[in-house]
Amino acid sequence: MPQDTAPGALRVLLTGATGYVGGRLLPLLHARGVPVRCLARNSGKLESVAKPSTEIVAGDVLDPGSLERALEGIHTAYYLVHLMSGSLDFEREDREAAQYFAGAARKAGVKRIIYLGGLGDDTDPRLSPHLRSRHEVGQLLRESGAAVIEFRASMVIGPGSLSYDLMKSLTERLPVMLCPKWLTTPTQPIAIDDVLSYLLAALDLPCTDSRIYEIGGPDVMSYGDLIREYARQRGLRRWLISVPVLTPYLSSLWLALVTPASFEVGRHLIEGLKNPTLVRDRRAARDFTIRPLGVREAIARAIPAGSSAA
Repeated sequence: MPQDTAPGALRVLLTGATGYVGGRLLPLLHARGVPVRCLARNSGKLESVAKPSTEIVAGDVLDPGSLERALEGIHTAYYLVHLMSGSLDFEREDREAAQYFAGAARKAGVKRIIYLGGLGDDTDPRLSPHLRSRHEVGQLLRESGAAVIEFRASMVIGPGSLSYDLMKSLTERLPVMLCPKWLTTPTQPIAIDDVLSYLLAALDLPCTDSRIYEIGGPDVMSYGDLIREYARQRGLRRWLISVPVLTPYLSSLWLALVTPASFEVGRHLIEGLKNPTLVRDRRAARDFTIRPLGVREAIARAIPAGSSAA
């Protein structure tokens, strides 16, 4: 973990402070004594977690004027925004938001942008729209001229993570699962605590250039293996039956019946499951002292106390 920030530290902008990752990062920034400004569409959602010293700017990543106000005087900005859950055309809106943000950051003279994106092979012509959009946002942010520290992650294991909650709900609700081919796709999940550690450590990274870091836990496994491990720790008996005909689109219809996530979000996430999401570049292990948890411990931490039968 980085050391405490010295008095007089430069102000940081946090976008996505009401979201899954940003909402957990905000109190950690507070604990370090980092002066924080939050961009929020609904400031009321931040009142219970923000400190009196936290500056809140009303605005939206799709409103260039509000971005200019939010980024004025900012040295480092966290870009933790993803519009997939609230848009029928998330690729276009994520592109526009990143372009607006990059333009405002360039105008404000922002020195560093820390961004959380997704793993996946850029050269794969079958890369899903969701993962392709995540990579595009990183590229657009780099056009700001700021040093962009882009972290690419697979499934984030932790309660509240959309991909983890999909897996959890599926396992909890279906004793017998007809499993499409994508359940054998390899992935390298990471615990939410480790993601937060990387995001915090990026504040102190001694660099002035843009970098992409692929981050993940030490375990490579399939989505089917994740389901089995979650079921094992919950003491659930589950049967997975492989079938060749359940397409990602039909799978998303199936998931919409058994999970609390919206159909559109579920469909986009499922489309991405056909792509391997593995750490191929090991620079994160070289440049950071963080040693991520394995899947077993990450899931154990994610299951509420008293729920595990293992």
